[in-house]
Amino acid sequence: MKGTLALIERDMRKFRRSPTLILTSMFFPLVQLVVLGYAFGGKLTNLHVGVVDQDHQIETVKLREMCGAIAANARTFDTITYADETRAMTDLREGRISAVLEIPPNFSRHVLAKEDPKVALIEDNTDNFAVATLEGAFSQLLGTFNQHAAPARVPPQATLSVVEVYPYVPYIQYLLSGTVVLAIFISAMIGGGIIFIDDKARGLHEGYLVTPISKLELILGFTLSGAIKACLSGIVLVTLGSIIAGIPNPLDPIRLAKLLIVIVVSSLALISMMFFLMVRVSDPLVPRATMGVLNTLLYFPSGAVYPVNGFPNWMRVISKGDPFTYAVHAFKELLLKNAGIGAIAFDMSFLIVFAIIMMTLATLLFKRTL
Repeated sequence: MKGTLALIERDMRKFRRSPTLILTSMFFPLVQLVVLGYAFGGKLTNLHVGVVDQDHQIETVKLREMCGAIAANARTFDTITYADETRAMTDLREGRISAVLEIPPNFSRHVLAKEDPKVALIEDNTDNFAVATLEGAFSQLLGTFNQHAAPARVPPQATLSVVEVYPYVPYIQYLLSGTVVLAIFISAMIGGGIIFIDDKARGLHEGYLVTPISKLELILGFTLSGAIKACLSGIVLVTLGSIIAGIPNPLDPIRLAKLLIVIVVSSLALISMMFFLMVRVSDPLVPRATMGVLNTLLYFPSGAVYPVNGFPNWMRVISKGDPFTYAVHAFKELLLKNAGIGAIAFDMSFLIVFAIIMMTLATLLFKRTL
């Protein structure tokens, strides 16, 4: 193990002397977490909705007052009154408003006579997020509008009561797990790919190839040194990211201990994978050119940004073999649910087996040649 430890010491000394590398691998993912966390997943507010009122009766006044209450409180949307539909549709097509609420003539009479009253919500469906938000807001508004009489003491129909097991999870907390794994992967790319191939290009690997260090010791030394750097990045991201994202009890020692296990196992799996992919590569441009492709193929199908259940079948196949998927799931179980080891046992098993297979293949493919 002396040769392995010597390689680890050499690699860590180089890492310590490069503050830019430390900043890139540890703190840039934090910037990504903050930017993406607040750029996506927030509740849409202040959407502009045009109102074309062709009725002007008592029930229409009630409906418009309810719209005003939403604009004043939840602020999901605010309303703009139009005298005619043509001008409202022109503004809708030109992007000045997000939807048009059209109240037809005799709407109030149909409401009072219970003759299937209807209003139209004309939407700019090029923005699916705004469409979903407005449809939900107006469905809830009309549900309240329709409650004219006091409800029966015993409801005549089945109703749904929603019970949330966990507190509300903002998108920045949902994104945190993927950000931690991405930070680990960046360190894996640097430690398991770029530095190793740069040593080849500069001829630095000749020094340890002429030593009696075995192939396994060489691979193990590079893997462990890369895993140490990846673990440092993961620890920084888990700690600071949990505080920034507002995770409850971010410094809970028991949860931190479980998170450390996931960080170590994920680091070993990803660094071993990078050595397997780069063990025969000599051109230093190859890992840099493939970094973006690997990020796309591993990060997005993992469920870090959007649930896997929303993927097409071919993309779900990718997620099944993606180590990111299991690392992200394990971090979500611990960070969002504070689950036990049993909830992440399969994830850890997959990553451990994956790391062993990757390291074995990398050792078999490694050549002690200049």
